[in-house]
Amino acid sequence: MKIKKFLYSQKAAPYIFILPFVITIILFWISPIANGVLLSFQDVLKDEWVGFKNYSRLITDKMFYKAVYNSLKYMVGTLILLIPFPMLFASLLNSKLMKGQNFFKSVYFLPALTSVVVAGTIFRLMFGEMDSALANQVLDFLGKSPIKWLKGEWTGYFALLVVACWRWTGVNILYFLAGLQSIPTDIYEAASIDGASKWQQFIKISFPLVKPTTIYVLTISIYAGLAMFLESFMLWKGVNSPQNIGLTIVGYLYRQGIEKRAMGYACAVGLVLLVIVMIINLVQLVATGTFKKEER
Repeated sequence: MKIKKFLYSQKAAPYIFILPFVITIILFWISPIANGVLLSFQDVLKDEWVGFKNYSRLITDKMFYKAVYNSLKYMVGTLILLIPFPMLFASLLNSKLMKGQNFFKSVYFLPALTSVVVAGTIFRLMFGEMDSALANQVLDFLGKSPIKWLKGEWTGYFALLVVACWRWTGVNILYFLAGLQSIPTDIYEAASIDGASKWQQFIKISFPLVKPTTIYVLTISIYAGLAMFLESFMLWKGVNSPQNIGLTIVGYLYRQGIEKRAMGYACAVGLVLLVIVMIINLVQLVATGTFKKEER
């Protein structure tokens, strides 16, 4: 009876409701991070404590810096493409003049439901070296010679961005569409009566009022860009791309932890990635005014 009374208590109810979430966080977030921190100070194969040896090795590891550079470059490219364009497309979908909105929502979101393994294989064939590859057929149509897309640094980078845009544009469109639909229509009607054009309404109304959604998309895009792995892995059939042009931080972690079995060093790489993501996101959150107190 006491247990039943406790469960139905108004004071205990909030804690009971959040208990599954707390347990999930402890088991699948805090516990793995704590184990990763401990492993980063060890040589797992030799089963010995090595202190900061793994981190000091990172400082002089040129391949690690190459992976960081590739990941940062990929992140910047996705931010440039996957925030402004989905916002514009969402505005078009939100327009009353747009027909078949539900159809286009489904079409845009379909790539996110497609297996990355399947999509990566298809895109690898599209950007193949043969003249019959789709990308080279497009070049031939434009009067250009075929190229080896996945063996050049910038052409490989372009292929990665194409995969990213294909997969995530629809998801970001739905995020922005949800933000736009939360804006009262009365504001647009008032602006239209005052003579504001559609572009002026987008700049003066939609863009400022959808700022919380933009910050959210920016935050998850920074993480997704730096933590990208599977797209690169499938495009180059592994983590050993020509001259490491497709090597990312997570790809380097995979190479060290899975292929070379240097689990301690891999954990150090993963923790550095976590710190990089947190620093960049904290900077952008401060820059966008997320942590500022609202004026009363």
